[in-house]
Amino acid sequence: MKLGPGEHTRVRRLPKKASYDADTIFAIFDEARFCHVAAVVDGVALALPTLHAREGDTLYLHASQSNAVLRAALAAGRVCVTATLYDGLRLARSGFESSIAYRSAVVVGTTLEVTDPEAKASILHSFVDAVLPGRAAEVRPMTAREQQLTLVVAVSVTEGSAKISAGPTDDFPEDLDLPIWSGVLPARLLFGDPQPSSDGAMATGEILLPTSVRRVLEGQQ
Repeated sequence: MKLGPGEHTRVRRLPKKASYDADTIFAIFDEARFCHVAAVVDGVALALPTLHAREGDTLYLHASQSNAVLRAALAAGRVCVTATLYDGLRLARSGFESSIAYRSAVVVGTTLEVTDPEAKASILHSFVDAVLPGRAAEVRPMTAREQQLTLVVAVSVTEGSAKISAGPTDDFPEDLDLPIWSGVLPARLLFGDPQPSSDGAMATGEILLPTSVRRVLEGQQ
């Protein structure tokens, strides 16, 4: 399925790097640890870094009930959401042609507040697993009060694009024989050693590292 080129998400600079394939776009959101949501608040364009979860062509966002950016997105009926994956450095023989390696996605969609208690509980459950797969089964259930304090917004994506910068550098032909190192320096996000809490039941030191944490640490080795 194609999500573009769309009115708001067409890639105009370096269009050869663009993709409008829905699977490519959503794969970037699925891998991204967080996203940015943009809306106009009191006449000023604001961008909010936040967490997200996805089901099909719908992105879910959450915040406090009084969050100005999400409230503005609901009032407008549409919103823009972006995500970027930093993959490293593309080091050319000139500063002009040097850049980062990245995968980015921009989508626009209609907004709707999720108010049904069962649907809202399920979505908030999915947020926990979106941050750390398997964690939702390890923590206590969300209380009714916590659910009431949380605003959940569904974004039904109507258009989008991805832009991917990867591969060898694009040096000028006259620079190729210069004695300057060029190439790609890959990068990836790594988790460090777990730092356990020292209060409550954790103070005994008898609570083992949970499966969700062990799994993510083993997966990056």
